[in-house]
Amino acid sequence: MKPSMQQVGLLAATLMTVAAALGGATPALMVGFSSEQAGPAAGSLPARTTQPTELTLEQRADVFMARKNYAGAADYYYQALKQSSFKNPVVWNKLGIAFQQENNFHSARKAYTDATRLNKKFSEAWNNLGTVFFMEKKYGRSVKYYQRAIGLEDHNATFHMNLGTSYYHLKKFPEAVEEYRTALGIDPNVVTQESPVGTTIHAGGAGVEFYFYMAKAFASVGKAEEAVRYLRRALEDGFNDPKRIDEDPDFKKISQHPAFVELMRNPPVAIKN
Repeated sequence: MKPSMQQVGLLAATLMTVAAALGGATPALMVGFSSEQAGPAAGSLPARTTQPTELTLEQRADVFMARKNYAGAADYYYQALKQSSFKNPVVWNKLGIAFQQENNFHSARKAYTDATRLNKKFSEAWNNLGTVFFMEKKYGRSVKYYQRAIGLEDHNATFHMNLGTSYYHLKKFPEAVEEYRTALGIDPNVVTQESPVGTTIHAGGAGVEFYFYMAKAFASVGKAEEAVRYLRRALEDGFNDPKRIDEDPDFKKISQHPAFVELMRNPPVAIKN
């Protein structure tokens, strides 16, 4: 299979399914012991140890995903599906993510489609179908699936972020800003977070307009530091319309913030390629 994909202008799907098992927030104790069993009182009988539970096929696949061994993960997910008579939509979705990480979009699309066929209300799978079309630069088709996911789960910041990015690539800038604003209103950390079952697209290598509109979205919800960071990137990449910044209603909301004032007073020199 092809090597694993890097974030594409806007896309990274990283599975965190086994993160808790490999390094959760609970205090670290010896495997198989409770907090009382970890240090038995003097004179007591030795505590019984609990044999570790053997990993299921799906859990083995999750471990391979965490290790970024996507081919191995796909193999175990397929075995898990076979064990369930191919009737587990969650595993179909995970198989799709594994294929997607290898740029095998045809197989990913089929896996996501099977997930939605088994569970028509599986919003993450609809979102992931949108992401496959986005990766294939079929932005118009991706919009359809992101909207389907949002229709099922409107309060999901990732879905709105993805839809906004498709709008951006379709040059529907007002719609893009509105979706970014909605996403940030739901979860201010949506730009940096990862999801165990849904893929998020992040537009790297985008043009100056992307950074400008992301700055607008952050400014509109009062996130001045993040807005300044994106606006600085736009200026560094050659954005040269100070009047547009001065007159923008979103930037007026943060016009008194020290970081914004400093950026406007001493804008960076555009970096030439």
